[in-house]
Amino acid sequence: MKFGIFYELQNPRPSGSMQWAPTSDMDLLHNALAQVELADKLGYDYAWEVEHHFLEEYSHSPQPEMFLSAAAMRTKNIRLGHGIIQLTSNHPARVAEKVATLDLLSRGRVEFGMGEGASITELGPFGRDMASKRAVWEDGVRAVIPMFREGGCEYDGPYFQMPLRNVLPKPIQTPHPPLWVACSQLETIEMAGQRGIGALGFQFVSADAAHAWVHAYYNAITKRLNKLTDYQTNPNMALVSYFMCAKTDEEAYARAEGAPFFQFALRFYGSASGRQRPPPGTVNLWDEYLKWKAENPDAFQRAVRGGLIGSPETIRRKLKRFQASNVDQIILLNQAGKNTHEHICESLELFAAEVMPEFHAAEPAHQAWKQKVLAGEIQLEEIDTQPFRDRFGPNALQVTRGPEQAAAAAAGN
Repeated sequence: MKFGIFYELQNPRPSGSMQWAPTSDMDLLHNALAQVELADKLGYDYAWEVEHHFLEEYSHSPQPEMFLSAAAMRTKNIRLGHGIIQLTSNHPARVAEKVATLDLLSRGRVEFGMGEGASITELGPFGRDMASKRAVWEDGVRAVIPMFREGGCEYDGPYFQMPLRNVLPKPIQTPHPPLWVACSQLETIEMAGQRGIGALGFQFVSADAAHAWVHAYYNAITKRLNKLTDYQTNPNMALVSYFMCAKTDEEAYARAEGAPFFQFALRFYGSASGRQRPPPGTVNLWDEYLKWKAENPDAFQRAVRGGLIGSPETIRRKLKRFQASNVDQIILLNQAGKNTHEHICESLELFAAEVMPEFHAAEPAHQAWKQKVLAGEIQLEEIDTQPFRDRFGPNALQVTRGPEQAAAAAAGN
C-alpha cells in the first residue's frame, strides 16, 4: 500500500468575523509547502492538491499548478498529484502546457488527475452547467491527450476546438503522466475502471465498502474496458481518509477537530449540487459549524473517531482492513479546519516512523496480486455496490441544524 497526503487548503474564518487575518492565506500556503517537504523526507509517496474556485473556507486552492511547482522545488522523490484539474473550466491546450511544464520542473513526478467540478458555484462563472459537465469532461480528455505527443495536433469537438498547433513543452514522462479522475460520487469509481483511468476516491468509506469498490473497479478494467481515446491505462485506486496520528487515541481525537469541520463544509458545498449558495461573505461557516457541534455532541464524537484518527496501533488496525481490500493508495487528509501546523507535522512524523514501513514492505505482494488480476489469473467476485454508495461514509455527520439551514437563512429563504 502507498500513501499520499491531500490538500484542499482549508481556511476557516475567525469566529465572529467575516474577514480573514491579512496573512492567513499566505501562512496557509507556506505551512502546507513545509508539510509536503517534510512528507518527502519521511518517505510518503504522493502529495495531492485540488483545484476549486469560490468555495469560501472549504478550499482556497484555485491554482494547484503554482502550489505544486513550489513543492517541486522543495522536494526530490514524492509524486506531485493534480487532484484534480477541472477540465470543465480550463482549455485543454492550457491544461497540457501546465501539466507538461510541471512534469519538467519536477523531473517527471507529476500525476495528472482530471475532473468535472462539483457544484454550480464553481461551474456557473465559467459558463458550464451541471447537466453537461460529464460530456464536457469527456470532450476535454479526448482533446488533451494528443497534445502530449510529438508534433502538432488539432481538435474539433462539441465543447472544445483547437486549430493545428504544436503544444509545447512536452512532458518528460511518456506517453504522458499517469491519468486519474476524481470520483466525487462513488459510482464514478466503476466508470474510472471502464475508462482505464486511476480512481481518486474523494469519499470516506468503510473497509467493507472499499472491498466492494475495488472489485467493481478492477472488474470494470478487465471485463468492460472502454477508453475515451488512445492513452496509457493507469490501473490504480486511491481512497481519501481523515487522518490524525498521535501517541494516544484521546490525544489524536483532541487534535482532529478539522475532520468534522471538513464534513460539515463538504455538505455545505456538496449536498444538492445544483443549489445556489448564499452570496459571498454572508455565512461564517466556522461559526455555523460550532453551533452544530454544540447541538450535536454525540455526532461530533463519532466524527472525530472515524477515519484514520488515533494512536499508531489504532491506525495500524484500521489500515489492515483496507490492506485486505487491496486498495492501491490511502490518501491522508490531515490539513482540515483549524488543525495546527505543529500537530499536522507531528502526525506525519509519528505515522511514518511507526506505521508506514510495515505497509510499504507489503507493496511488492500487492503489486503481484494486481498483475495477476489484470492478466486474468485471479477472477474477482462481482459484488453489488448498491449498499456502499454513501459519499460521506459510515461516520458521516447527521445534520439537524447545519449548513443547508445556514445557507437558507443567509439567502432569506
